[in-house]
Amino acid sequence: MAVVASFSPKLSYNSKITLPIPFSRPSHSKSITPATPTEAATPKLVISDIFRNPTTRAALLGVGLLFTFSESASSVELPSSLGSSLQLDEPSNALSLPTWAVHVSSVIEWITAMALVWQYGERTKYESWKGLSWGMVPLLGGALCACTWHFFYNSESLEVLVALQAALTVLGNVTMCIAAYRIYQSQEGTENF
Repeated sequence: MAVVASFSPKLSYNSKITLPIPFSRPSHSKSITPATPTEAATPKLVISDIFRNPTTRAALLGVGLLFTFSESASSVELPSSLGSSLQLDEPSNALSLPTWAVHVSSVIEWITAMALVWQYGERTKYESWKGLSWGMVPLLGGALCACTWHFFYNSESLEVLVALQAALTVLGNVTMCIAAYRIYQSQEGTENF
């Protein structure tokens, strides 16, 4: 059981609430081999752990608000209730607010997926899954190249980012393929595969 300090109108700040630990490992065993498919489904627990953290939720909300109200959002998408007090001079090729939301949420989802794959590899002791997380890094670099290029309104002086994004995408696809093959090799012949 984990003991967590919390604040509630009915409890004092120093009150403690005991919560069950979602995943525990036997102390006498060095490796974990899930016996049933339900035991192997640990990523669900990891997801709830990540979003249960108030700091993580605040960070994700802050990033979302930052990109929502950043100056790179298209002035066409802003509500008309803001009136003429918020005039943004943007080129016609500026991304709209929904398009920025898709770009940013995709990057956040990719980073979250990388963290979850890494944690799954640690908790199940299948080191090859950590390789998959490393294989995802070049694709994250390509996504950041795309977001950077769009942030600067697709500037011609930054067109090198388009070529870099393409190269990182090819490299990322190759590294993901290699990582997937390594996972296949490491689990070949096991009951869980």
